[in-house]
Amino acid sequence: MKKKIIGTAMVITAFGIFGYCYIWYGGARNVAAEDAVFTVSSKSIIDEFDSNIDKSNTKYLEKAIAIKGTVSQINPKQIIIDNTIVCDLKESDPSIKKGQLLTLKGRVVGYDDLMGELKLDQCSVVNNN
Repeated sequence: MKKKIIGTAMVITAFGIFGYCYIWYGGARNVAAEDAVFTVSSKSIIDEFDSNIDKSNTKYLEKAIAIKGTVSQINPKQIIIDNTIVCDLKESDPSIKKGQLLTLKGRVVGYDDLMGELKLDQCSVVNNN
């Protein structure tokens, strides 16, 4: 009887560990490999969010999009486009310069209506114009 209880406990523990690892590490998206659902300019998407945030969240949230704009600020792993789009890069890219026109692809994670900023993560450069 003890062997059955210990065996059952070991099986339950193994499934628990497997489930935990799968949830935290197994289902990661690779946005760089996905096709962009939308291609927009930084001004047009900010205008959409400003006019109707709920509709825009439904349309863009958690989707891979490509955004075209001018680099206004560069940090080691973050680029800000037209002072309104904050893109967290997967990898830093030293070839990007302030004032440069480029297209970035990333996943929309939210809009800060107080600051008027759209946040993207897992960004990568699509076109270095």
